[in-house]
Amino acid sequence: MPSINLKNDLSQALQAFRHLNVDDQLALLWFVYTKMGGSITPAAPGAAGTEIAENLFNQVKPMSHEEQLQVQRDLLSNADTTLSREYGSLSANTKLLFWYRLAQGMESATIVPMPPNYEMSSEANNLLAALETADFEQQITFLREAVEPTGAEAKSGSAI
Repeated sequence: MPSINLKNDLSQALQAFRHLNVDDQLALLWFVYTKMGGSITPAAPGAAGTEIAENLFNQVKPMSHEEQLQVQRDLLSNADTTLSREYGSLSANTKLLFWYRLAQGMESATIVPMPPNYEMSSEANNLLAALETADFEQQITFLREAVEPTGAEAKSGSAI
């Protein structure tokens, strides 16, 4: 796979992300979040709906690990579930905060942790390597744009 250049534009990285299978997308988000650490939340102070993200996180937290993993897969694959519709109506910054909360939950094992033996595809590893060389603004923009189109569209009235 050709190397991904993030210097001028993130569209190549976002396209590569969207072509990964859903488990590689989850793994990549996890690795990027762990490498960026606590710098994600201060990235958009006041812009993210902290309370909304926390409420959504609290819906996922009591689920079994298998259900938690399925919720994350559903969000990235735009499955039409109640939780995915709630999440789909969030702003990009609030979605980013929600994924950050999931990563924190994974670290504390309240959310299904990353399998210790999980190996990402070479495409996902190439993308991660490119993201590691990007500056903070490029990383945060990539994350925001990667999660922005995820989740299902909200439905109105009786369609809910």
